[in-house]
Amino acid sequence: MSQQKIAIVTGAGTGVGKSAVLALNNAGWKVVLAGRRDHPLNDVALLSTHQDNCLIVPTDVANPESVKKLFDTVIDKFGRVDLLFNNAGVGAPPVPLDELTVEQWRNVVDINLNGMFFCLQQAFKVMKKQNPMGGRIINNGSISATAPRPNSIAYTATKHAVTGLTKTASLDGRQFQIAVGQIDIGNAETEMAAVMAKGVPQANGDIRPEPLMDVSHVGSSVLYMAELPLSANVLFHTVMATNMPFVGRG
Repeated sequence: MSQQKIAIVTGAGTGVGKSAVLALNNAGWKVVLAGRRDHPLNDVALLSTHQDNCLIVPTDVANPESVKKLFDTVIDKFGRVDLLFNNAGVGAPPVPLDELTVEQWRNVVDINLNGMFFCLQQAFKVMKKQNPMGGRIINNGSISATAPRPNSIAYTATKHAVTGLTKTASLDGRQFQIAVGQIDIGNAETEMAAVMAKGVPQANGDIRPEPLMDVSHVGSSVLYMAELPLSANVLFHTVMATNMPFVGRG
């Protein structure tokens, strides 16, 4: 890159967020690591090739004031934001939908949908005003933005909603040089997905193990999307374990 750029990664302490941080950092980006817990963020920063290019900002994306503080901190430190990887997300217990508690439902909605909107909104406010104007936002949609797993109504509903956020923000960002896209990830080997190798429920009721892919491929995908010129945008990008049960019947 001819000019060092500034990225914010939410949910940066584990899994997909960690992979994105390391890929961006290795490519020379300054990366702001946002997440609820300091310890995992520090661990990721210590693994980074260029530790001096990491800034840790503890953030609860479900709290709009915390999100505003995140962006204010980044602007005070670096003066602009070139990329938001809107990644933070959680699931709910895999129980029948009639057994899901209101608190469990609201927790997923607060983080996966409201939190993503709060970050998207703050990114727009910054990117519209900075000079040069514009930037890029990549939302983590997940394979669940297209197809559900059994007993996943809260996660699936919010991830379907992320697609609506992506399409609308992409439209609204055009006049401000804000490119908005979505990455849909299937079976990356993370702490959250490790159970898949042991066996998870299928649509037909069977319990079967599923193949996983190295999570570093997700980081590479985020980096590819991030380093495109703002005149080009990957609106939807799917990266998945080749043999996972996503397309097809059953």
